[in-house]
Amino acid sequence: MPKLTIDGQEIEVDASMTVLQACEQAGAEVPRFCYHERLPLSGNCRMCLVEMERAPKPVASCCMPVGDGMVIHTNTDEVKKMREAVMEFLLINHPLDCPICDQGGECDLQDQAVAYGCGESRYTEEKRAVSNNDYGPLIKGTMTRCIHCTRCVRFSSTIAGTSELGGVFRGEHLEIGTYVGNTITSELSGNMIDLCPVGALTSLPYAFKARPWELKKTESIDVLDGLGSAIRVDSRGGEVLRIIPRLNDDVNEEWLGDKSRFACDGLNRQRLDQPYIKKDGKLQAATWDEAFGAIADKVNGLDGSKIAALAGDLVDVEAMTALKDLLASLGSNNMDCRQEGNAVDPNVRASYIFNSTVAGIEDADALLIVGSNPRIENPVLNARIRKRYLEGGFKVGVVGPAADLTYKHDYFGADATTLNDIASGKHEFAKVLKGAEKPMIIVGAGALMRADGAAILAASKAIADNLGMVKDDWNGFNVLQTSASRVGGLDIGFSPKDGGLDTVGILDACGDGKVEVLYLLGADGMEAAKLSDTFIIYQGHHGDSGAHMADVILPGAAYTEKNATYVNMEGRVQRTSLAVFAPGQAKEDWAIIRALSAALGKTLPYDTLPDVRGRMAEINPVFATTDEITPAEWTDFGMAGDLQLKPLSSHIRNYYMTDPISRASETMAACTAELLGQGGETERTGTDG
Repeated sequence: MPKLTIDGQEIEVDASMTVLQACEQAGAEVPRFCYHERLPLSGNCRMCLVEMERAPKPVASCCMPVGDGMVIHTNTDEVKKMREAVMEFLLINHPLDCPICDQGGECDLQDQAVAYGCGESRYTEEKRAVSNNDYGPLIKGTMTRCIHCTRCVRFSSTIAGTSELGGVFRGEHLEIGTYVGNTITSELSGNMIDLCPVGALTSLPYAFKARPWELKKTESIDVLDGLGSAIRVDSRGGEVLRIIPRLNDDVNEEWLGDKSRFACDGLNRQRLDQPYIKKDGKLQAATWDEAFGAIADKVNGLDGSKIAALAGDLVDVEAMTALKDLLASLGSNNMDCRQEGNAVDPNVRASYIFNSTVAGIEDADALLIVGSNPRIENPVLNARIRKRYLEGGFKVGVVGPAADLTYKHDYFGADATTLNDIASGKHEFAKVLKGAEKPMIIVGAGALMRADGAAILAASKAIADNLGMVKDDWNGFNVLQTSASRVGGLDIGFSPKDGGLDTVGILDACGDGKVEVLYLLGADGMEAAKLSDTFIIYQGHHGDSGAHMADVILPGAAYTEKNATYVNMEGRVQRTSLAVFAPGQAKEDWAIIRALSAALGKTLPYDTLPDVRGRMAEINPVFATTDEITPAEWTDFGMAGDLQLKPLSSHIRNYYMTDPISRASETMAACTAELLGQGGETERTGTDG
């Protein structure tokens, strides 16, 4: 390992590091604009110039590899003059927009101009002006402010894999933009806003809404997909104004999907803020006591077999725990958290989690994707797959929908029977998986929603078993869950036991009149025709399709309005934090169920949030700790059977509208209309068979 002397301090660093990284390790602060830890090097801005002894001229520390015996100076008078000169050049054409710029208060250019600038400008000529580009409904481009750091270009081409941005012309005439005037279509485009060190790229939905110092900042977890990305919720008063990512190398690194970032305006629209009861075919406002009374009149004296419950995609574990205990006290085992009819085995944890872990993707050397389009089902996870692909030595095969996944892959069609050929070793890709040291398979949730979902699960397990995907230190079998509540619900046991009905059975029983009361806990997307004359209780935070069918509505809190537990696709227990209070009379979901239990004469034995979490840990020890992953035991699951000739497909049609929050969002509606041309239609295809 090379030894360097930095500002008189001798340190030993890894040979793969740059001088800038070595300076940081030594505690020397080096300013930069173009350099970013997760992007390819460019050396554009020259702000990181340092002195190196025996070098004929200053060196750009971000691009200079370390060498043994280097002597670096970062705080001499010469270095100070260099930084002032570079800053002066950067500001030559930069407009004096700070009072009206949304980047004001969190702008790298502002901060470094104060710290390293000379305090005055000698430039008296006319400034250059650049026309603004239309980047779509999410990004506001004010390109006169651009300092040509090319962070956005490198993100687009390397991380997102879409190559939609680039530089045209040269020298003083250089402009950053889309080559042919198109909008940016990447599902990760909002990350360019975070990367931009000036105000050239800002959030269009957030434009002119607030200054950073006005915002209350709350660290939380995203629940609009199954990844559980670390986020920060910025709010003012009772309104969430924006959501941005936090650093978590094990989950989302520092990226966030556009839906998770921009759908926050849906938190303020179409909200349920008080109880409702259906009278004479119309929903009418009611008090909590009246709503509970209406439920008690219907439920009391009813046999438990005639009561059922379904949990939706955004439900927290505390709420499912309370509802599970309430149903047990009423004598019902008819419950399911797989509202779309997913065929994973609720009794075998390895059958429904991402066993390799998200970070484990970087250790894999071969991948088979089954019935999934990761780019729209989870764009941040797809970026992690692309990251591994760019490192080389990573073969990807796809059996399922044909799609641009942003990385090269071998496409084997959408015929599910191909899985049997791979499992038996007859298929060409079986040799690739067999020869890999750490092969992995990703099974999409859509593949498991079909009538032959259990057979697909069994065939996928056979591939994992036969081709060496499961070893002592490696489990390459993964299910890509797309909803935040799925793993937590299965972990807590919100699934049919002892002859209870699953989702398909519950809906069929509702149609036959065998189930008379159905409790929809945030569950939407049910077909009204299947529910017949069933008495429907809907508990949720948005007036989505479930609320339209309800006989009683109980208003709950959204994920930004409660301290709640979720489990991400890899089995990591995570918790959201209350950022704003729920509107009107809406309450936390577990508290509503606890109050309902008292009205039904079946009072649950917990009154506080710690009590509920104690009950969760009692049911499953995994809830005793947070942010840890417990490897699942590898046992038998799935049910071997014939695979249908029906093509495998992703269950998501519209990435921008997959849940009640994003369906209520005007921003997501604009994305749907402009980027997909669908005019706001929803994505879910329902359950096959």
